[in-house]
Amino acid sequence: MKRLGYLLMLMMVMTACNNHNEKPEIADNTVKVKAPAIVKEFGFVLNDYEVVRDTIRSGDSFGLILGTHGVDPNKIFEIVNKVRDTFNPRKIVLGKPYAILKSRDSAATPNVFIYENDLVNYTVVDLRDSISVYTAKKPVTITKRSVSGVINSSLTEAIQDEGLSYLIAHEMSNIYQWSIDFFRLQKGDRFKLVYNERYINDSIYAGIENIEASVFYHEDKPYYAFNFMVDSTSGERDYYDEKARPLQSFFLKAPLNFTRISSRFSPRRFHPVQQRWKAHKGTDYAAPHGTPIWSTANGVVIASSYTAGNGNYVKIKHNGTYTTQYLHMSKRAVKQGQRVKQGDIIGYVGSTGLATGPHVCYRFWKNGVQVDPFRQNLPAAEPIEDKYIPSYFAAIEPLKTELGKIEFKEPI
Repeated sequence: MKRLGYLLMLMMVMTACNNHNEKPEIADNTVKVKAPAIVKEFGFVLNDYEVVRDTIRSGDSFGLILGTHGVDPNKIFEIVNKVRDTFNPRKIVLGKPYAILKSRDSAATPNVFIYENDLVNYTVVDLRDSISVYTAKKPVTITKRSVSGVINSSLTEAIQDEGLSYLIAHEMSNIYQWSIDFFRLQKGDRFKLVYNERYINDSIYAGIENIEASVFYHEDKPYYAFNFMVDSTSGERDYYDEKARPLQSFFLKAPLNFTRISSRFSPRRFHPVQQRWKAHKGTDYAAPHGTPIWSTANGVVIASSYTAGNGNYVKIKHNGTYTTQYLHMSKRAVKQGQRVKQGDIIGYVGSTGLATGPHVCYRFWKNGVQVDPFRQNLPAAEPIEDKYIPSYFAAIEPLKTELGKIEFKEPI
C-alpha cells in the first residue's frame, strides 16, 4: 500500500510540472488598419495630393486663383503664355468648378489646375516643370430607357409627370417642330420614347444622349421619328418617319424661341414709329432682349450690316430660290460671306433701327419677291439616299417592335 501511494504521488507531481511548463495563450489585441481606398479622378490618383476644390467666383481670374495658392507672379505669367492657345484664362466662367492638386509636403506647391468646362469635359493645366495643357472627358456610360406619357395640358408637364428630364421635352420639340404644333396639343395626345441617357461614373446624370425612336399620337394620328446616320464619314444623323421621309423641313418655322407674333406679313399696316399706313413685308416675333436668333435654313450670309431703318441686320441666301433677312438685332454674330447651317446663331434680339421694342422682323424672299412664309408650300429637307434605304428599314424594325411593347398610360 505504501508503494502504491508513493506511485500516485509521483504521478501527481509529474502532471503538475507538465501543466506548469505549458505557455499560457496571449490574446491578440493588434488593431489592423485598412489601407485608404484609392481615389482616381481626372486621370490622377488623388491620394497623392492635397486636393482643393472650389468654383469660379465673381472677381476671380486664373492668375488670382494661382496667386492665392502660392504660385509666383513670374511663374503665372509663364503658365498663361504657354497654355492660352488651348485654355484661354480670360474665358473662365463664373460658377464653373475647378480643382487644384497640391504636393503633400510642407510647401504644398500647386502641381495641377483642373477646370471643369461642363459635366463631362475638363481641362488640365499641368504646372510642374514642363508646363502643359490638355482637354479630356470623364468616363461616361450610356443607359437606354423606354417611357410613355400622356398630355393633360402641355408636353413639359407630361414629361415632368413621368419624372423625366425637361431636356426630353426640348429634344422632342426639336424633332417634331416641322410636323406638330406644340402650342395646340390636345388632352389625350400621347407619346412613346426609346432614348439614351448619359451618366458620369455610372451615377451622376449628365443629360440626354439622343432619342433613338419615338411615336407621338396627335389627334389620333401617329407621327414616328427614327434617328439614322445619313453620312458615315461625318457621323451626321437626322430623323425620318416610318416611310423613310425626312421630318425636317428645308426651313425652320421660326427664327427663334419667341413670346408671340406681334405683327404678321401685311400689304397695309400702321407703322408704330413712322405713324403712317404702309406695307409690312415681314413677320415680327416679340422676344426678350438678347434672345438668340437662328438661321432658318442652310445658306451663305450675303449681308451683315446696319441701316437707320433695319438696325443691325443679317441677310442669307439659301439657294437660287430663297433668301431670308433678320432685322433689329442688338448684336450680329456672323460676317458677310460666312456659310451657316440651319439653327446656327446669327445674332441676338434687340430694338435697333425703327423698332419700338425688342423683336426680330423676319423677311422672306422667293425668286426675288418678298412673300409671307406662312403661305408658302416650303420644300422638305434632303431625303435619305436610295442606297441607304434598305439599311434604314432594317435599322428601324427592332425599334418599332420596342415602341410597340411600351404601354400607354390613361389620361387623368
